[in-house]
Amino acid sequence: MNTTTARDYRDIPGTYVFDGEHCRKGYGLNMFCKSLDLASNRDAFRVDAGAYLDRFKLSIEQRRAVLERDWLGMLRLGGNIYYTFKLAIFDGLTMQHVGAAMSADGMSVEDFRAMMGSGGRSIEGNRSVQELRRG
Repeated sequence: MNTTTARDYRDIPGTYVFDGEHCRKGYGLNMFCKSLDLASNRDAFRVDAGAYLDRFKLSIEQRRAVLERDWLGMLRLGGNIYYTFKLAIFDGLTMQHVGAAMSADGMSVEDFRAMMGSGGRSIEGNRSVQELRRG
């Protein structure tokens, strides 16, 4: 059953607002990420990622996104950026690494830093999903 509620922000490309619906969807994923606060949990995840993930109620898609480090996929599947970033830190990554990986054009970390340093991504073509469909 699709319980997606109509929201104005659903029309903004690449925007995954962490609302109540998204929170419920990503609860297990976010609890996994939060668990990485403890060194013993990080060690257990490092030793056997699959067995460690079995401790959490993750969908097949969420589990795949974690194992493949699909950062954007985790956000789409209910991940909260603050929690999913704990996994990036576990991997020794910076926010720039994750931002570059989540960019639609798969840019390098250096290109992402340069883009952000020069004012960020252009608003053209990024205002609404409807605009993208027309373009």
